Amino acid sequence: MTALPEAPPQIEIGEDTEDVPVLEPLYRVLIHNDDVTPMDFVITVLRNIFLVTEPDAVNIMFAAHYEGVALVQVLPKSEAAKRIARAQFAAGLEGYPLKFSMEPE
Repeated sequence: MTALPEAPPQIEIGEDTEDVPVLEPLYRVLIHNDDVTPMDFVITVLRNIFLVTEPDAVNIMFAAHYEGVALVQVLPKSEAAKRIARAQFAAGLEGYPLKFSMEPE
């Protein structure tokens, strides 16, 4: 039989910075109006790529149409860039000049 230690071992608790996620800066995704891209295509892109609801997509599309530019959503930088690239690629496949941009929040 082995003897049990008299005191439990000391455990040091420290911060493990490797497992702490680094938060990306947030960026505003903007859509720009053009005179070529059909409104229904813009709504489809907003719904399918940016995952906004139908009413929000319509509102964003009209805001861009009347004001020249509109806020789509605020996302982490890498996600904003990824969705902008997908949206502009989809528009390019259809021959539309639909343009998005991003700026720091």
